[in-house]
Amino acid sequence: MTKMSVEPKITAASDIKVNHIALKRSIHTFAQVNGDYYVRVFKKIHNSNAFIPNTFNFMAALFGPLWAASRAIWSLFWAFLILEVVAWVQIGRGLWGNPGVDMLERAARQQNRAAELFQRARDSTEQTDIDRFNKIAENIKSAAETSIAQAEADQAEAIPIMVSGFALLIVLKLIQGFLANQAYERKYSNWRIDPEGVESGRSWRNTILGAILMGAIGPLTVYKFTINSSLTLLDSFPERRISEFILGKDNGTLFSRLASWMDNHIERAAVVGGDFFDGIVTIVRVVLDTLTLALNGTPWPVMMLVIFVTAWRLSGARVAIFTASVLAYIALLGYWEVAMETVALVGSSVLLCVTMGIPLGIWFGKSHRAYKTAEPILDLMQTLPAFVYLIPIIAFFGTGNPPGILATIIFGMPPVIRLTALGMRGVPESIKESAVAFGASKTELLKDVEIPLALPSIMTGVNQTILMCLSMVVIISLIGGGGLGKEILEALQYAAKGPGLLAGIAILFVAMVIDRIVQGAFRQDEKR
Repeated sequence: MTKMSVEPKITAASDIKVNHIALKRSIHTFAQVNGDYYVRVFKKIHNSNAFIPNTFNFMAALFGPLWAASRAIWSLFWAFLILEVVAWVQIGRGLWGNPGVDMLERAARQQNRAAELFQRARDSTEQTDIDRFNKIAENIKSAAETSIAQAEADQAEAIPIMVSGFALLIVLKLIQGFLANQAYERKYSNWRIDPEGVESGRSWRNTILGAILMGAIGPLTVYKFTINSSLTLLDSFPERRISEFILGKDNGTLFSRLASWMDNHIERAAVVGGDFFDGIVTIVRVVLDTLTLALNGTPWPVMMLVIFVTAWRLSGARVAIFTASVLAYIALLGYWEVAMETVALVGSSVLLCVTMGIPLGIWFGKSHRAYKTAEPILDLMQTLPAFVYLIPIIAFFGTGNPPGILATIIFGMPPVIRLTALGMRGVPESIKESAVAFGASKTELLKDVEIPLALPSIMTGVNQTILMCLSMVVIISLIGGGGLGKEILEALQYAAKGPGLLAGIAILFVAMVIDRIVQGAFRQDEKR
């Protein structure tokens, strides 16, 4: 009995039957208006492999961005609206603009000054003063003639400017005509994939919106760049007039009222919660003083040996040699004490960040509602510029190293929270279900299953927090913080380039050593 081999039948692309009736119906449904036209152009686009568009939409070329708005192709609308406004600005500058008006005004000022000097020469009695005033006046008069010549040359360029604007507008219209059908065909392809999420047809609402946008953006922009007038409304927002309308005349501005209100409430809150804020500062100071005593109070040879051996055991010989070089650099340049103060500041910040951040991350990883509630706060902590939240830190906690650590905690805690929550959510449900099936309690499940599996993500968050805390070293020196950041701040104040660069390199080396040691500790945990 022989076995027959059956080869799979391969269907060529040319053998695939296309339901043209259904395709035409689909295009009509999508376009709604001028369906036959889009059936023809879409077919032409499908059958062409050319890079250059092979269709031209006269309505798109004529109406430009308005056509794109009516068909809800907003990317095309904004791109060509901006480009057409540039073209109309050029046309306006050539038609009713005055390119040489600035030079004419300068020439008028120079002529008036020259006339004043000639008059002073006539009124003078000393020949030396007469000669000096006449010479200065002649020079200024010559400069005025040069300004007038430049103004005439600028005014002569009005026609070329206008012609270039018309040429640019025509080119843009042609480009829109060639690109319109291609863009609309891509929109049709997206509509077939997601009919509910992609707009179809020609919408009067979008047309009106596009017309409003064009009417608001185009004329005002052209007017601003072509007509020289005293209409200051287009130059600056009338916040003072609005403030007078709301508050009344001579009653200040909205800014001054709001700033005063915030000042009063912040000062009141600082007085009312003084004991609470002092307690927080005391806790931070205890942690900082303990680390500072350990780092700076320990004899420097002992501290160097401990750091070197730690680097060797956790990260290997290469990192240990690099650490020894860094310690030599810091010690030989006289940065030992301030570098240890920097490490104490960063260590205190990281310790507090980890102590508070990991439990919060575990909670957020297990509670989706809690994470959604805290996510805007974490976004605010990471995106708000550091100089902004230094202000309430000073108002509530004062200045110095402890308030600087609190500012660093605000900036450095979000990564460890987010990545801890991410690691907890990444633990497979099947593993947790198996542990529960074998009788694991919630505490055992967390301690023996979830945290070990989430540890890579947690350690990544700790590493990111360390680096972000180090980046705050210079910033906290602005509110009285010490360490290497203070050295850089003083170098900036006195424009001392050499000392500033040397201190900056020291911060870089400290960051690299801490990063290599932490990564080495993490790799040791993975090996176990």
